[in-house]
Amino acid sequence: MKLTKRSVEGLEAKEKDYLIWDSEVRGFGVRVFPSGKLSYLVQYRSGKRTRRLTLGQHGPLTTDEARSLAKQQLGNVARGDDPSETRKKKRMAPTVAALCDRFLSEYVAEHCKPTTYASYKTVVIQHIKPKLGIFQIEDVTRADVAELHHNMKDTPYHANRVVMVMSKMFNVAEDWGLRTEGTNPTRRIKKYKEVEKKRYLSDEEQSRLGEVLFSGLENGDYSEYVVAAFMLLLLTGCRLREIQTLKWEYITRTHLELPDSKTGRRRIPLPREAWEVLDALPQREGNPYVILGDKPEGHYNDLQKPWRKIRARAGLDDVRIHDLRHTYASVAVTNGIDPFMLKEIMGHKNLSTTLRYAHLADEAVQKAAGSVAARLARAVRNRDRQDGPALRVIR
Repeated sequence: MKLTKRSVEGLEAKEKDYLIWDSEVRGFGVRVFPSGKLSYLVQYRSGKRTRRLTLGQHGPLTTDEARSLAKQQLGNVARGDDPSETRKKKRMAPTVAALCDRFLSEYVAEHCKPTTYASYKTVVIQHIKPKLGIFQIEDVTRADVAELHHNMKDTPYHANRVVMVMSKMFNVAEDWGLRTEGTNPTRRIKKYKEVEKKRYLSDEEQSRLGEVLFSGLENGDYSEYVVAAFMLLLLTGCRLREIQTLKWEYITRTHLELPDSKTGRRRIPLPREAWEVLDALPQREGNPYVILGDKPEGHYNDLQKPWRKIRARAGLDDVRIHDLRHTYASVAVTNGIDPFMLKEIMGHKNLSTTLRYAHLADEAVQKAAGSVAARLARAVRNRDRQDGPALRVIR
């Protein structure tokens, strides 16, 4: 019979569920359950198999709406689709939480450094899983990512890092066939402007830091290894991890030969002053590391703790350990070191990174600007004396 609102609502419930088919649209029907519930469906053939696809329950879905949906799905079947199988696959599709776990274990752990893995894992656990973990991979939209990014606007740096990690993760998902190619939901998400920190030590601040380091060493406030670590960071421009995990076997008379670093293998020039710092350090039998802690094995683990005490005593509360590397680059540029040469010393992959680090010191900029102004002023005054009295007031 033709399925209408009246005919469907007139169907009686029986001990077992049964089907009534529509006389107009072949394959469109309604299932009557013993409970009296009515559910619309469409039946079709896919290859040699007969499949049924539930369209929805009567009430929320009207008979006319169900008939329209049935025609739409049958049209998809005629074009070669299998709506029932598509829905099944979608229902069984992995979630973003599952993708996060696989991304960390199969991609990041295999292709990235341990520090990168730790950073990505923090982003995944604290931000991506709590907000998007229950979503299926294909269901995540640009709007979802934009909302997550917007909700972190008070911490722009972290907000941008989250989008960066998600971008990489969804690219990998496409490579694995878990998401349609070219549909990365992080595309066109505008990053927040990050205020670059241009902190480095002036000559006077460098002097204060030195006084605190060596007076603390004499008083027994810090170990010789702690003082040596900060001196080496300042004298070589190395990253904290590179000095913290430095081994004696990496050291030659002229270089630090690091087998691995943030940018891969590095050969770092070792100036005489840095060599003297190293030469004064006692070695511990059976321990390969240079910067030693209290335990017999391993290296000094947490240099942030003594640094907080040191910078407070030196009146440098806003200075991070990484700013010692900034200071090295700044002094290098101020003293005429070519940026291309500095790029090799600092171990950067590209010149733009070097230029971002190598900030000219404020006093050097002030001095340069002053010399330009003085030269121009002398030229103007000489012209004034030749052509007439100097202008006393410039309106």
